[in-house]
Amino acid sequence: MREVVNGINYLVRTGCQWRAIPHDLVNWHTCRHYYDRFRADGTWEKVHDTLRRQVRREAGREEQPSAGVIDSQTVKTVEKGGRVATTRARS
Repeated sequence: MREVVNGINYLVRTGCQWRAIPHDLVNWHTCRHYYDRFRADGTWEKVHDTLRRQVRREAGREEQPSAGVIDSQTVKTVEKGGRVATTRARS
C-alpha cells in the first residue's frame, strides 16, 4: 500500500499522466484503481482532516478552526458572447 501512495504522490507532485508513473513504483493501473477508490469513499478527505488536526495541535492551536476566510475576488466578464462581443484587431 505504501508503494501505491508513493505512486499517487509522484503523480500529484509532477503532474504527469498515469501511464508515465515510473516503473520502479507500483503499476499505474493499481495506482489509478486505489486513487479512484479513495476518492469515492472519502479517504482523501479523512487523511486531509487528520493531518490538519495534527498540524494545528502541534502548533498549539485548537484542532478545529474557529473562523474561515473566503476570497471573494471575482473577474467580471462581458455578458454578451460571440462575434458581437469581440474586438477587431488593429492593423
